[in-house]
Amino acid sequence: MRALLSTAAALALTATVVNAEEKTVYLAAYGGSTEALFKDVIIPKWQEKTGAKVVYVSGNSTDTLAKLRAQEGAQEIDIAFIDDGPMTQAINFGYCDTVDADTFDGLYDAARMPDNKAVGIGIVATGLAYNKDLFAEKGWDAPTSWADLADPKFKGMVAIPPITNGYGLHALIMAAKLNGGGETDIEPGFEMFENKIGENVLVYEPSSGKMSELFQNGEIALSVWGSGRLKSLADTGFPGAFAYPDEGAVNLLIAACPVVNSDVPELAQDFLKFMVSPEMQRYFAVEKGWGPVHKDTELSDEEIGALPVGPGRVDKLVTIDYTVVNKERGAWTQQWTRRIEN
Repeated sequence: MRALLSTAAALALTATVVNAEEKTVYLAAYGGSTEALFKDVIIPKWQEKTGAKVVYVSGNSTDTLAKLRAQEGAQEIDIAFIDDGPMTQAINFGYCDTVDADTFDGLYDAARMPDNKAVGIGIVATGLAYNKDLFAEKGWDAPTSWADLADPKFKGMVAIPPITNGYGLHALIMAAKLNGGGETDIEPGFEMFENKIGENVLVYEPSSGKMSELFQNGEIALSVWGSGRLKSLADTGFPGAFAYPDEGAVNLLIAACPVVNSDVPELAQDFLKFMVSPEMQRYFAVEKGWGPVHKDTELSDEEIGALPVGPGRVDKLVTIDYTVVNKERGAWTQQWTRRIEN
C-alpha cells in the first residue's frame, strides 16, 4: 500500500513539474541591448526558478501598443513592457490588469502608474546633459535650470530631440511650466522655444547615436537627454555630466503591466515581482542605466553616477500627466513642425 502511495505521489509530482514546464509566458519588450539582457540574464534566472518558459516578443513601445490593439479581445501577450506615455494609453484602453499590491512593497512611489495597472521597472530622468571639460574651459558653471537652455552663451551649441521623442516632449512641457503653463496650457512652452531656446539650438536630433557624436565631436555643449543615455556615453570615457534642474528632472518611467485575460496570470504577476527585486534591479541599473525602482538596490557611487537613485533625486522628479498629453500630442506635433522645425 505504501509503495502504491509513493508511486502515486511521484506521478503527481512529475505531472506538476511537466505542467509548469509546459506553461509559457509571452513577454513583449524592447529589442537591442534590452532584449540581450533579458535573454542572457533575466529570463534564464526566472525560468530556473519557476520551470516555465518565456517567449520574447521584440518591439518598441509603439509596436507593443499596436500589437495589443490588434489582439484586443484575444490577447496573446501576457506582459507588456512600454514607456509611461504609451503605457497610459494601454491602461486607458483597458489592456492592463491590476498589479498585485505586494509587488509595490519597497518601491519608490514614482514606480506607480494610474490605478496600479502597471509598475515601473526602471526610472530614467530627463534633464540636462553637458560636456564637463568644455564648460570648465569656458569658465561656465554647471547648468542648474531648464531656463539655461535659453542662455545666449550657448548659441548654436545646444541639441534637443524633437517632440516626437520623449526627451523633446519633456523639454517643451518644462518650458511651458517655467512660464506659467504646463500640460493643460502648452503655448508658453512653444513661445519660449520660438523666442529664446530655438536661437541656441544647432539641431533637433532624435537619434541617440547622433547625439553622442555631436558631443564627442565638440559640436554641442548642452542637450536635453536621459540619465541613462548620458551614463552610457560617460562610460566610454567622454567627460559628460548630467544636471538635475532645480525645477526638477522629468520622470521617464519604463513600465510593465500584466495583460488582461492572460492564460498564465499568476506567472505574469510573478515575473513582474521578479523584475523589481533588488537583484534584478541591479542588473537593469548597471547594464541599462535605468534608475532602480526598489529602494534596497545596492549600487556603488560610481555605478550610480547620473542615475536617479535615492530620495534626493527620485522624490523630486516631475511626473507628466499623460492623460492630457496623449490627447494633445498630435496637435502639438503639427504645431512643432510648423513653428519650431520649419
